[in-house]
Amino acid sequence: MRNSFSILIKGAFAALFMCLAGAVWAQQATFSRQDLEIKSGDKTHKFTVELALDDEQRMQGLMFRKEMAPDAGMLFDFGDTRRVQMWMENTILPLDMVFIEKDGTISSVHADAVPYSRDIIDSKTPVHFVLELNAGRAKALGIKPGDKVVSKQIGNAS
Repeated sequence: MRNSFSILIKGAFAALFMCLAGAVWAQQATFSRQDLEIKSGDKTHKFTVELALDDEQRMQGLMFRKEMAPDAGMLFDFGDTRRVQMWMENTILPLDMVFIEKDGTISSVHADAVPYSRDIIDSKTPVHFVLELNAGRAKALGIKPGDKVVSKQIGNAS
């Protein structure tokens, strides 16, 4: 009798796990991709980024990702210009966050955001977009405030 109860409990836990895993998988947002350039001085850095355009996509962001190509990233479009606050809960990858004004001008860069941290990363000034890159990319490429981000999503690509 005890063995049957143990099997029943294990089966119930397995079923619960599968239901929860299915619910989480069903909630995974999908992202379209777009080419993006950062013009820094006389250099142009090219990236292919995923677009986070709605609340579901922005909430998910790069959470749970274990790797990202060096020339990849995610562009968050907030739909209006405002002060933005981000955090890294459930984000495995260390990231650089590039805060971008509506015209594509970089207003600030937050380097090396700590994985899993709940600390708020604040744009400090109104921005329209945030670009997340692998940690260290902004410094390695010399990306800084005043540089220009160019893409169709920002609306300044020719």
